[in-house]
Amino acid sequence: MKRKIDVYTPKLLSELKQYSREKAVADLFAGITVGIVALPLAMAFAIASGLPPERGLFTAIVAGFLISALGGSSVQIGGPTGAFVVLVSAVATEYGYSGLALCTLIAGVFLILFGVFRMGGFIKFIPFPVTTGFTTGIAVVIFSTQIRDLLGLNVENVPAEFLLKWQVYLKNLGSFDPQTVAIGFGTILVIVMVRRFWPKLPAMLIGMIAATALAAALHLDVATIGSRFGDLPRMLPAPSLPKFELAQIGLLVKPAFTIALLAAIESLLSATVADGMIGGRHKPNAELIAQGVANIGSVLFGGIPATGAIARTATNVKSGAKTPVAGIIHSIVLALLLLLCAPIAKLIPLSALAGILVVVSYNMSELHHFVSIFKGPKSDAFVLVLTFALTVLVDLTVAVQVGVVMASLLF
Repeated sequence: MKRKIDVYTPKLLSELKQYSREKAVADLFAGITVGIVALPLAMAFAIASGLPPERGLFTAIVAGFLISALGGSSVQIGGPTGAFVVLVSAVATEYGYSGLALCTLIAGVFLILFGVFRMGGFIKFIPFPVTTGFTTGIAVVIFSTQIRDLLGLNVENVPAEFLLKWQVYLKNLGSFDPQTVAIGFGTILVIVMVRRFWPKLPAMLIGMIAATALAAALHLDVATIGSRFGDLPRMLPAPSLPKFELAQIGLLVKPAFTIALLAAIESLLSATVADGMIGGRHKPNAELIAQGVANIGSVLFGGIPATGAIARTATNVKSGAKTPVAGIIHSIVLALLLLLCAPIAKLIPLSALAGILVVVSYNMSELHHFVSIFKGPKSDAFVLVLTFALTVLVDLTVAVQVGVVMASLLF
């Protein structure tokens, strides 16, 4: 019975039993570092999803705290990620934020059920070609959503469909704004250079600050967070259930299940990667329950879907994190940054955030893994191409469903 209960026990409880001053200092430094790193990403993912930037910050603060406090990994960092951009954008466009909130609540319930019924161990049976196919597909889709802001194209409405989107881009390519292009590509260049020569520094934050300072100092006429979204709030909203229509529940079950499945896959993959880096072992079912609670909590505070973030988790480990306390500190740091820096954040150029997401897209694409699969069995290559094509050209929900079916057949 004790062993059964331990499966669901958060890592934080066991880690605190043997906590020390050395671990506290290490967690403090790591938490501050990853909190700073998470700031531009949280805003960028929300904007890429067609939502105000503060919703990404609310998610990183609330969901990040709950995932660290209740999760089954010692070093997992949670928050909004690129994997959700496509789905969140589609649901928010069709049903509005209230529909997205309901969808996220349902996904949270699914995740809790996944954990309660010990489905954490089954996620590892999803074949590598399936996860690589839709991860690379998501990266391509995210990249394609950033072209307007990156180049400053004079386009009012960008179609959701991939091919139509690029037709509009090519048709309006001549309307690009040189100042916007300079800020966007300058941000990318700064990120690449910082990572190359000063890898321990937060490259994306430095790129964003440099672009913002330059645009403000030279009074460049570029679109900013303030010009599109207005001022950011300086604190979390009071918790409340979003207004929604019960008739929407049936329509949102399908995308909610996809969000839950993606959250489960990415969070457990992230936890597994972290295990390899620290020589530890996570509790998959406790992690899934924490992910479910975190998504529900995120919605109560005006957030969006969340999961474990591989890049931020790796940053946490490399910064010296020892326990989930680092993830809790990361959330506190983000809350303080929201309080202190909200008035300045409105000056951030949208092309700088687009540049950040272009880098994120490249990192997500894992091109070396994508290419390496073609050197293996033809069945793996077929599943890879099919999942990738469905993600880009049709719909991520369909891609995941077909990918799971293909996984079952291959297994």
